[in-house]
Amino acid sequence: MHVTGVSVFDPTTVPDGYDFEKVKELVRNRLQLLPPFRRRLAEIPFGLHHPLWIEDPDFDLDFHIRRAALPAPGGDRELAEFAAEVNSRPLERTRPLWEMYVIEGLENGFIATVTKTHHAAIDGVSGAELTVNLLDLQPEPMVVPEQDPPWQPDKVPSDMELVGWALASLARQPLAAMKAARRTAEMAIGLRRRNRLPGVTPPPAPFSAPRTSINVSIGPHRRVAFTEVKLDDVKMIKNALGGTVNDVVLALCSGALRRYFADHDEHLEEPLVAMVPISVRTEDQKGAMGNRVSSMFVNLNSDIDDPVKRLHAIQDGTKDAKEQEKAFSAEALTDWTEFAAPAVAARAFRLLSNTRIFDRTRPIFNVTISNVPGPNFPLYSAGARMVAMYPLGPILDGGALNITCMSYMGSMFFGLNADRDAVPDVDAIAGHLGDALTELLKAADTGPKKKASSSKK
Repeated sequence: MHVTGVSVFDPTTVPDGYDFEKVKELVRNRLQLLPPFRRRLAEIPFGLHHPLWIEDPDFDLDFHIRRAALPAPGGDRELAEFAAEVNSRPLERTRPLWEMYVIEGLENGFIATVTKTHHAAIDGVSGAELTVNLLDLQPEPMVVPEQDPPWQPDKVPSDMELVGWALASLARQPLAAMKAARRTAEMAIGLRRRNRLPGVTPPPAPFSAPRTSINVSIGPHRRVAFTEVKLDDVKMIKNALGGTVNDVVLALCSGALRRYFADHDEHLEEPLVAMVPISVRTEDQKGAMGNRVSSMFVNLNSDIDDPVKRLHAIQDGTKDAKEQEKAFSAEALTDWTEFAAPAVAARAFRLLSNTRIFDRTRPIFNVTISNVPGPNFPLYSAGARMVAMYPLGPILDGGALNITCMSYMGSMFFGLNADRDAVPDVDAIAGHLGDALTELLKAADTGPKKKASSSKK
C-alpha cells in the first residue's frame, strides 16, 4: 500500500555540477516541510487498536536515501524494471514509512529518483504537495531557515501507556459507533431516494464488475510501465468531443484495455468498472499531510465499439458518480474503519489472501485509474531540472492493475503498476494508451462534435 513517484532529471542545470550528497543535503534541509518523513508507527500491544504516529527518536536519514545505478543503456525499460523491484518490497514498519533511491546511469546523462511512501501517510494530493516541497522553481536550491522551535523527537510510549490509550479510546467507541450507524443509515436512505429519481443512472455497485484475467489474487512482485501523451492532444479531444480531461483519461484507459483483452482473446460480456480515487479534503485540510481520500466507481463502457460514443457514455457516468459522491459521506466509512481491531482485520485479510478468494469471485472493480494535475512550469531538485514524473499507485487483491497519470510541462505521464504474474505484458497496455489517443484524435478531427450536455446514455 505504498505510493511511488519516479522522477527523471537533467543534471546539466545543476550549479557546479551534480553530486549525490547535494540531493541528500536538500532532503535534510527540507525535513521540516515533510512531516511524514520523520514519523514512525508505535504499534499497540496485541493489536488492540490502530497504531499511533510518533516523531521517531531514532531517525536516520542515511537509512532512507540510497544510491543506485541502472545497467546500460539506462532507458525507460531499465528504469521501469528498477521501479518494479523497489515497488515489490514492503516498507520497514519500525522506521518512518518512506524510501528514496537516487539513480544514476540513465541515458542522456539523466538521473532519476524513486520515492516510495506508505498510503497511510499520504494520498495523491498530499503526495503531490510533499513532492513540491522537495522541488524548487529555479536551479539554485532554496535554503529553508531552521525550524523554530527546533524539531523534537517523541519519547517512545511504553506498552502500558499504549494499552492505556487504547482502552480509553475503546471505551468511547460505543457512542461513536451509534453516531456512525445513524450517519450511515441516513446516507443509505438518501442514496436510495436519489437513485430512484427519474433520469438518474446509479454508478456501478461493488462486485458488479466482470471477471477478467487482471482480477485475481495478487502476489508480492510487480511489473511497471511508463508512457507519455501530450496534454494539448487530450485538451483538443475534450474541447471537440466534450467532457473533462479526466473523462478523456478514462476513455484512453478504456480503449487501451479493450485492445489488451482483444490481444489475449478475452471477450468480456460486461463493461469494465474503474475505481477512481477522489480527494475529500476540506479547505481547512489543504496543505495537511495524511490520507483524505475516498473513491467512486465509474463504468468504462468498454462494450461500446465507437470511441466517441464510449467517451460520451463515460462522461455521463462520471457525472452520475460525482453526484452520488456528493450525497455520500466519506467520514462515515472512515468512522467504521476505526472500529476494526487491527489484529482481527489483519488476520481476516491474510485469510482472504491465503485462500485466493478473488480467483473465484467477481471483483469489487476491475482497475484503479487516477489523474493528478501538476504544474505547467519547470521544477528543479538540487539544481537538476525535472523532465518527467511517473506516479505509481498501489494495487489490491482482486485488482492487479493501477493506472495513474500526472500532468507536467505540457505532458501527461502515465505510470502503470501491476502484479507480475497477472499482467506479464503491462507495457502492452501502456502502448495501447497511445493507440487509444490516436483513435480519439482522429474522431475529434473528423467525427461528430461536442455532445449536448442534456443528452443521456
